[in-house]
Amino acid sequence: MDTARNKAVVARFDELGNSGGDLAILDTLCTPDMVNHALAPGRPQGLEGTREFLRRARRDTHGGRWITSIVVAEGDMVVQFGTRELSWPGGSFRGIETPPGTVTRDVAFAYRLVDGRIAERWAIRDDLSMLIQLGALHR
Repeated sequence: MDTARNKAVVARFDELGNSGGDLAILDTLCTPDMVNHALAPGRPQGLEGTREFLRRARRDTHGGRWITSIVVAEGDMVVQFGTRELSWPGGSFRGIETPPGTVTRDVAFAYRLVDGRIAERWAIRDDLSMLIQLGALHR
């Protein structure tokens, strides 16, 4: 249980979610049987679903960034919480047609690592705030 190493693995994973990059690195960052609890129903699960999500998010052209971020690690658990800015390219979001735009929202990501590799991932995001900021929903 090396918390510094676990935080470094999560930081490398986070880079893929912020600006894209070589998704082949997922094979070294994650266990082959990774469970990504944040994937939408109907998407492939596990490592392949995570790879597809990151590929479809097109972070190389629709990057995200942390405005504030706190990372806490204890044992094999790492939690990252803060406010993220992202560029939404437009399209359906959870069945709601959503126009393009840049938004900020609070998020928390939690990771469980096994032998220095991500075995599980959770995401808690303020999607309602995003939909309101983009004008897809009104207060």
